[in-house]
Amino acid sequence: MNKQALIIIDIQNDYFPGGKWTLDGAEPAADNAARLLAAARQRGDLVVHVRHEFDNADAPFFAPGSPGAAIHGKVEPVAGEPVVLKHKVNAFLGTDLEHTLDQHGVEALTIVGSMSHMCIDAATRAAADLGYEVTVAHDACATLPLEFNGKQVPAAQVHDSAMAALAFAYAKVVKTDELLGH
Repeated sequence: MNKQALIIIDIQNDYFPGGKWTLDGAEPAADNAARLLAAARQRGDLVVHVRHEFDNADAPFFAPGSPGAAIHGKVEPVAGEPVVLKHKVNAFLGTDLEHTLDQHGVEALTIVGSMSHMCIDAATRAAADLGYEVTVAHDACATLPLEFNGKQVPAAQVHDSAMAALAFAYAKVVKTDELLGH
C-alpha cells in the first residue's frame, strides 16, 4: 500500500462567517476535513497543513499575522504536524511541501480545503504532475460564487466544474464517507 498523507489547504478563519472572504459551504467542508483529519491521525498518516498569507498587511484577506490568516479551529495542527506557509495559489510553488512529502516517503495524497477552483485545483494538478496518486474529498472543499462575462456563476457550479475537471485527468474525486469506508 502506498504511504498516505492528508493535505489540508487554506482552511483559515477569513473563509468563515465573520471573516473577510466568506466561502459558501465553509462550515460543512471543514467538518468533513476534520473527520478525515481524525482518521488520518488515528492511522498514523502524515498530515500537512497548508496556510496562505499574502505578502502585505493591506491584503484583502489572509493578511500576515492576522487572526483571519490563522488555521481554523476545526482542523488545528497538533505538535509534530508540518505547517507549510505559502504565498501563491499553488501549495507546491515556492514551498517545501514536496520535500516534506518526499522525506516521509509519501506516494498518495488526499487533498481537502479551500478554494475548490483555486488552491485545491492548483495543488491537485501539481501533485499529479509530480507523480503522486491524488484523491480529493469534494465535500471537504469549499468555494464562492464567481462572475464571468457578465454572468453570475453560483458557488455550487464553480465547485462542481472544478471537481469535474480534476476528476477528468488529475485525481480520484470522492465523498468523505467513501474515504472513511461508510
